[in-house]
Amino acid sequence: MFVFLGYLVVMGSVFGGFALAGGHLAALFQPLELLMIGGGALGAFLVGNDTKSIKATMKALPQILKGSKFSKALYLDLLALIFEVLAKVRKDGLMSIEADVEAPEQSPLFQKYPRLLADHHLVDFLCDYLRLMVTGNMDAFQIENLMDNEIDTHHHESLVPSHCIARVGDGLPAFGIVAAVMGVVHTMESVGAPPAELGMMIAHALVGTFLGILLAYGFVGPLATLLEQKTEESSKMLQCIKVSLIASLNGYAPAIAVEFGRKVLYSTERPGFLELEDYVKQAKNKS
Repeated sequence: MFVFLGYLVVMGSVFGGFALAGGHLAALFQPLELLMIGGGALGAFLVGNDTKSIKATMKALPQILKGSKFSKALYLDLLALIFEVLAKVRKDGLMSIEADVEAPEQSPLFQKYPRLLADHHLVDFLCDYLRLMVTGNMDAFQIENLMDNEIDTHHHESLVPSHCIARVGDGLPAFGIVAAVMGVVHTMESVGAPPAELGMMIAHALVGTFLGILLAYGFVGPLATLLEQKTEESSKMLQCIKVSLIASLNGYAPAIAVEFGRKVLYSTERPGFLELEDYVKQAKNKS
């Protein structure tokens, strides 16, 4: 919703200001200029990215229109699940969670948290490292190093769409200049036309520069920033899991290990200590 609201503000401010200054909005409607700028940018996007990056970008674009799923409720679910898993390990031993991590979709423990089960990457990340803990062949330092590497890989992979879109945005002003130059060339070859007609041609050419800059900084560039912010949020979930499990491996009780995880969350979504404690109690009472 805020994406569309922002676009309305951009268009209202730019085109509204132009109209209030006495400009004619019809002069800004230049489909051929948009064709040159948009087509050139699309072609450069296809040339400058491999198939994997193009597919990742196309897949990420619909997510822009959705609100963030990383809410306090989701973090509460994650911390409560980690607490229940670690409490079960502390009470019955690591082997007691083997069935849970091998088939989380069928685990009564995981089924309490359908919002988490919907995120397959998150569940796989948690179960993979719980599985490594069950094997008992790796110490806390080795698991932490492996987690850091996987989180770093996930972070860089998730940033691919935002980088692709940002590069398109960076190129749009240049394609706007290309469109403007093409308009000037057309004007110069029509130098024998009446002055009023020549003036109209020059105005059309200048619209190309305007559109390239407007599309870059008012429309495409902000999308890249938004995607980057969403990537940072997704990585924070993995960091929360990492810190909690490493704390448990270092001997801390489940309640303290979960507190480690709570502390790495952003303050805007981080639940309070008592709020988390009450939520965990309610979750444990679920059938």
